[in-house]
Amino acid sequence: MALLNEHKKEIIKKFRRSELDTGSSEVQIALLSFRILKLTEHFKSHKLDVHSQLGMRNLVNQRKSLLDYLKGKDPARYEKVVKELELRG
Repeated sequence: MALLNEHKKEIIKKFRRSELDTGSSEVQIALLSFRILKLTEHFKSHKLDVHSQLGMRNLVNQRKSLLDYLKGKDPARYEKVVKELELRG
């Protein structure tokens, strides 16, 4: 499940904090969320794809770590990202 460049650029443009920002926590969380969403769709038709399930678990754990970091560092940015991505509902 490769992330298309067009989608990646759109996500970065939406969540970046400055013009040259491509790696802030917000951008990383948004990119991981998009990949998790695509894998979720993949599992609807490929229920027994165990290797991708393992990869998805790793992505979810990585996103959780970034969210925890952002929550401790700047709660306002954390709330903004959670609200925009509709996480933890």
